[in-house]
Amino acid sequence: MSYLGVGISPGKVAVYHGGGKMKLVDRRLRQTELLLRCSVTALALLGLILIVTDTQVKQIFTIEKRAKYTNMKSLVFLVVVNGIAAVYSLLQSVRCVMGSMKGSVLLNKSLALAIFSGDQAMAYMSVAAIAAASESGVIGIRGEKELQWMKVCNMFGKFCNRGAGGVASAMLASVAMVFVSCISAFSLFRLYGATTQRPPNLAMVK
Repeated sequence: MSYLGVGISPGKVAVYHGGGKMKLVDRRLRQTELLLRCSVTALALLGLILIVTDTQVKQIFTIEKRAKYTNMKSLVFLVVVNGIAAVYSLLQSVRCVMGSMKGSVLLNKSLALAIFSGDQAMAYMSVAAIAAASESGVIGIRGEKELQWMKVCNMFGKFCNRGAGGVASAMLASVAMVFVSCISAFSLFRLYGATTQRPPNLAMVK
C-alpha cells in the first residue's frame, strides 16, 4: 500500500505535516538537537581535558606527593564517560547534519528506537558519573571524620580547583545530554503515534 503512489517500506513511517507552522517547529527541533549534541561534544571534551591534565606536586617534609586524577576512581570513571559521550555525540551530530541535508520524510522506527536507547544510556551514565565525582569532591573539601578521611583540598588547592572546573563542564554536558534524551523520546513517541493517524487530504492508492 502506498500514499500518492509513493512506496513505503515496512518499518518506516511517512511523517506528514499539517502546515507551515508544524514544519517550522520540526526545523527548530532539529536545530536544537544539533546544537545540544554539539554542546555535549565540546563540554565533555573540555571536562575530559581539564581532568586528565590536572596535576599538582606538593612537598611534605622530605616526601614529594603528586595529586592526579587517577588517584580518585570517581574521576577515572568520569573521564571514561566523558570520552564516550564526546564520541557518541559527535557521531550523532554528523547524523543530524546528514539527515538535514537529505531532507528525507521517511523515518525508520528501529533507528529512532536505537537513538532513543543510546541517548538514555548516555544520560544515565553521565548523571551517575557526575554524582560520584561530586561526592568525592565534597569529601576532598570537607573530609570525613567518622572514617578518618582527611581533607586534601587545603593541601592541593590548585588540583581541586582545576578538577572542579572539569566536573562543572561535565555537569553542563550531562544536563545537555538529558535534554537530548527528551528530544529523542519525543521524536520516537511521535513516530509511533503517526502510524495510528491517517494523513489528511491524501488519497489512498492500493
